[in-house]
Amino acid sequence: MLDRRQVLSMATRGAMLAGIPAGALHAEASPEVMSGIVSVRQFGATGDGHTLDSPAINRAIEAAAARGGGTVFFPAGTYACYSLHLWSHICLYLDQGATILAASVPMEGTTTGGYDAAEPQDPAYEAFQDYGHNHWHNSLLWGEDIHDVSILGPGLIWGKGLSRGHDFDKELPDTKKPGVGNKAIALKNCRNVVLRDFSILKGGWFGILATGVDNLTIDNLKIDTDRDGMDIDCCRNVRVSNCTVNSPIDDGICPKSSYALGYARVTENVTITNCFVTGSYVIGSVLDGSWKRMPEEFNKYATGRIKCGTESNGGFRNITIANCVFEHSRGFALETVDGAVCEDITFTGVAMRGSMNAPLFLRLGRRMRGPADAKVGTLRRVLISNVTSSDGMQLPSILAGVPGYPLEDIKISDVYLHQVGGGDAAMAKLSPAEQEQAYPEPTMFGDLPATGLYVRHVRNLELSNVEISTAKPDARPAFALVDVEGADCFRVRAPRPTSAPAFSLRRVQDFRVFGSQFVADAKMAAVDETSL
Repeated sequence: MLDRRQVLSMATRGAMLAGIPAGALHAEASPEVMSGIVSVRQFGATGDGHTLDSPAINRAIEAAAARGGGTVFFPAGTYACYSLHLWSHICLYLDQGATILAASVPMEGTTTGGYDAAEPQDPAYEAFQDYGHNHWHNSLLWGEDIHDVSILGPGLIWGKGLSRGHDFDKELPDTKKPGVGNKAIALKNCRNVVLRDFSILKGGWFGILATGVDNLTIDNLKIDTDRDGMDIDCCRNVRVSNCTVNSPIDDGICPKSSYALGYARVTENVTITNCFVTGSYVIGSVLDGSWKRMPEEFNKYATGRIKCGTESNGGFRNITIANCVFEHSRGFALETVDGAVCEDITFTGVAMRGSMNAPLFLRLGRRMRGPADAKVGTLRRVLISNVTSSDGMQLPSILAGVPGYPLEDIKISDVYLHQVGGGDAAMAKLSPAEQEQAYPEPTMFGDLPATGLYVRHVRNLELSNVEISTAKPDARPAFALVDVEGADCFRVRAPRPTSAPAFSLRRVQDFRVFGSQFVADAKMAAVDETSL
């Protein structure tokens, strides 16, 4: 990686070869022109935070692209912009102290202008996902059908003037109004993309929306935002690593598989590693280092999780989430409710603290927001291991299919779930509604009759070295299994002391528990209803 002195040295040599006086290169104006490197200052960008710099920056990008590609360099400064257009073979490098600022609409002293118009979407499938997923051009930085592109450097992208897409956002413009932008970075049908080292503050509806992007690397980003941190939609071969995402109002890292491309496309071959996600800090306080907590009353809204879904037309396949930390978030969600095939998923080496509802939520539903001929999806071959969750709320972890469509081949091992407890005998007797077509969220079933794990409509479940503990006594069983076929439980532990049973079984076949300290070994071919 070039440091600033090296860049300026190269700039001087390049300028001399180009016939530009070497004295023209200095820190104030920074008009670097060299082989492969172009400064936005050379094309008229001021970086004063008040002048609209996007026309000059787009000229710089186009000039570099016309030469076959290269690096467009942003010296320190604040560059107020509307839409910037990414091209193939272009790298944007944000120097330390450089900020790309999403300008308000209209800018002070003007009455016209704004972000690029949202491109039209085919009404045949526009309703299958929300407005934000259906459009890319109405963004601060966007690219479509491009390849070999990168955004690098320690600078900042600040979406100050972007809409979040919420109806209740009275202080920001209507996201559907012409000229309004609602995403920091949007990419559609691209390949070979690298996003590394920069920060995003208030990224709009999405800090990053990548749809149909293959060979995508997202590394060492800090995202402190007021909706989704990053959405990875219909993408293949994706590496997300070493990122910090604070997103109190929405999801942090969110693989999806929508119908926004006009067809169902699987999100597959994805790794998410060494990341920290949270929904508990005041927006901006992670980036400025103050780490201010959101007010206590905000906890019921806090999100900040890793979620595969909710849009799930194409599916999720070959996904690994490993070595991540969750703090005061809604935990991990894996959802297929629109007909997707969801299979071969591993979730391992994760530490969670203060889950706002279910630490683990696996849901196969039949919302079916998609083409009329779509079939109910599948959720199978999921391995969850080496997970610790502490200070969880009263809602247990949830594995839930729907009648006739069970989750399959779920293995959970070496997991410790510490819950707040406090559930009473009435909660232990609950039989929640199926909610087959409802929007998937851990709270969709209301209170649940289990302290640690509620399992309904599952085939082939294996639990080994799983412990449930509670801060307060709880009258509910640690594990509640309903309509489960094939459950093998080895060395499980329920809260102690307690008068509640370890297991509640309803309509369960081929059940076995063995090797557990406080639960007697048992094997049952079929049971209508019992407790252990």
